[in-house]
Amino acid sequence: MHASLTFRAALLSLLLLGCLLGLWQLATQGSSASAAPAAAMTPEQIEYAKLMGKPLDAAPATTKSGFPTPAQMGATIARQLADPFYDRGPNDKGLGLQLAYSLGRVGLGYLLAALVAIPLGFVIGMSPLIYRALDPFIQVLKPISPLAWMPLALYTIKDSAASGIFVIFICSLWPMLINTAFGVAGVRREWLNVARTLEVGAMRRAFEVILPAAAPTILTGMRISMGIAWLVIVAAEMLVGGTGIGYFVWNEWNNLSLPNVLMAILVIGVVGMLLDLGFARCQKWVTYAD
Repeated sequence: MHASLTFRAALLSLLLLGCLLGLWQLATQGSSASAAPAAAMTPEQIEYAKLMGKPLDAAPATTKSGFPTPAQMGATIARQLADPFYDRGPNDKGLGLQLAYSLGRVGLGYLLAALVAIPLGFVIGMSPLIYRALDPFIQVLKPISPLAWMPLALYTIKDSAASGIFVIFICSLWPMLINTAFGVAGVRREWLNVARTLEVGAMRRAFEVILPAAAPTILTGMRISMGIAWLVIVAAEMLVGGTGIGYFVWNEWNNLSLPNVLMAILVIGVVGMLLDLGFARCQKWVTYAD
């Protein structure tokens, strides 16, 4: 039954994808250029081609609407995947290299947030006094948009890459902290009473009783934090520039290369999905049935 449901769901997904591609093709095929490439280009594209020293007769044909067809997107995907790690200067790096920069920033900021949030969440969850003392600060800082911290980070840190890592740290902190505290505080009293009856030490009780019981909730917070971090790093890199998948999107938009922009958007979505699937798998590993 489960295998049949999975097969039918996959078949329906493929059908929906085919419908979307068909609609895309219908929406763009009527406007595809059949004249010379220069005649099909907008004045802005012609001016940009001249500034870049590109011959107009070698420019790729575009649509009147400027939106690429599925065939053009397929060619762009194949070209980007053929050499994703090239480096020809500050403003000309491969999509894979830009993605690696973004993943590195997200990984470092996320790791720093986990090192702070999970131990502090344990302390807050185990101590009602500390929870009441810190709750006002958490409630004030939690709603602040992560990007609102960017000007302060740039002013104090004076480094765009480090500022991006700080923004990832601050946006990843709160979901992990709150979910860890909630999971620890929600551990069954019966299990804790049994541990006290057996005279289990505080450290052993934390690692062998509280941590396994709170692990599913902690992983939920980590999963939420990763989703937010991946959203924020793209916007942060658009603001500060330099390197990263967000900067790649903005740079290709400035270059009037809509196929590359769409390609980057697709990569952002796929990577976000894979990260979420990884945390979902980890959640299944630590979740147990009563």
